Amino acid sequence: MNADALLRDGAAVLAKESRYLDERLWDEWLALYCEDCEFWAPAWRNDEEMTDDFERQISIFYFKSRAGLEDRVWRIRSGQAPALTPLPRTTHLIANSVLDDDAMADAMTLHSAWTCHVYNPRTRVQHVFFGRHEHHLIRQGGDLCIKRKKITLMNDYVPGMIDVFCV
Repeated sequence: MNADALLRDGAAVLAKESRYLDERLWDEWLALYCEDCEFWAPAWRNDEEMTDDFERQISIFYFKSRAGLEDRVWRIRSGQAPALTPLPRTTHLIANSVLDDDAMADAMTLHSAWTCHVYNPRTRVQHVFFGRHEHHLIRQGGDLCIKRKKITLMNDYVPGMIDVFCV
């Protein structure tokens, strides 16, 4: 498989992820992730450096498996979290996806720029989160799944709340 085809296949997974989050298709979103995935958004240690050890340093998010994401989705769906009622509306944009040079048909890493526009209907406030993604994808059962997602949130001043559907 050539690099263009690999990039197209990988970018399709990222586009699906964006769509599923924006349309609140939680089961479809979860299905994009491998069972043993890692979902990590490190925090900024200072204005120049990010944390690099999720076990000993603070992170914005860290889930060590899809089970953690499933629990988060359960909380989102339950309506029991006051900050998530009503659920904010989102629109994700992914751009400038680039493959690592060692990409293969069964494993690849994509680096992308992203934005997520968030509108809170309760407060009528909107905010834009933006940053970089690193998605490590592997092929399981013929389909690519997300083995690892690292989120670099560039504007880490969070007005109120942030959740997995905002990144």
